[in-house]
Amino acid sequence: MKSFDTIRLDDANSAVVILDQPLLPGTVEYVHLTTIEQMWDAIYKLRVRGAPAIGIAAAMGMYVHMKKVVREVSTHDAFFAAFYNACEYLSGARPTAVNLDWALGKMADALEAVKEKPLPEIIEALRKAAEQIKEEDIRTCRAIGEHGATLLKPGMGILTHCNAGALAASEYGTALAPIYIAREQGINVKVFADETRPVLQGARLTAFELHQAGVDVTLICDNMAAVVMSKGWVDAVFVGCDRVAANGDTANKIGTFSVAVLAKNFGIPFYVCAPFSTIDPTTKTGADIVIEERGGDEITNLWYTRRLAPEGVCTFNPSFDITPAEYISGFVTEKGIISPPF
Repeated sequence: MKSFDTIRLDDANSAVVILDQPLLPGTVEYVHLTTIEQMWDAIYKLRVRGAPAIGIAAAMGMYVHMKKVVREVSTHDAFFAAFYNACEYLSGARPTAVNLDWALGKMADALEAVKEKPLPEIIEALRKAAEQIKEEDIRTCRAIGEHGATLLKPGMGILTHCNAGALAASEYGTALAPIYIAREQGINVKVFADETRPVLQGARLTAFELHQAGVDVTLICDNMAAVVMSKGWVDAVFVGCDRVAANGDTANKIGTFSVAVLAKNFGIPFYVCAPFSTIDPTTKTGADIVIEERGGDEITNLWYTRRLAPEGVCTFNPSFDITPAEYISGFVTEKGIISPPF
């Protein structure tokens, strides 16, 4: 499968090339990011989004940034200081997604492994590390898809929330990977995609990529999930996630918790598809996960040509919520399916 080249390194031009996702589905446009500030902005403004994709973009962004730094410094100490300052800066762009810090940690490991080498060799090590993170993501997502596909049978109805497909990773994605792999195996399912307010990742991205891939997809508003489930149209829920606590509590796009509660009520299995890198053993429970809160304009007017709410109205816009482990039927990972107790 190769539906979208979401992120790639343009080494010749010292740039990270991303598919500019706020423009989808109307415009497919790639942009070149050449500075660490541009990368921070792209991550924060969801121009690149999805836990795996954020990690890949950050790793490549660090490499591009350090290529410039090496021309401006003459000592290892100055180079290392610039590296760790840039890591700290990028880490603040999306605090909930553990893959961001995980990828930056991988880059730091690559740096430390060759810290005694000449600076040009260190730069080359950073390039290889960034490319390896992307290659590893492709293998990981395909493995998640292969394990998740074992849960699917022809004609099943699958509900998903937000976008955890090819647009959220380098290829395949996480929650949509089982659907893509099952399709390769001749198993076709019907997908119900929540629109995912407030920035409509389900409508703009999930529906777009599934439709492009020829998957039977039906877009629904977030508040229609209960009706669709009550009609018996949903056999399982597949979602991605941004961080899993040690006890199995999971942070994912706002509205995921509501879907999990509904699924439990209707006796529908609820699966979280995620690489092991998303599991954070240092975070004991969901209560310890920092939830990013974003500006109210995403609710009041961001995606529309006119305001949908009165000027000055108060807003509350957390980007994620926590689904307690008790609502989760299993985690589909690259190493297999983890079942309760977590």
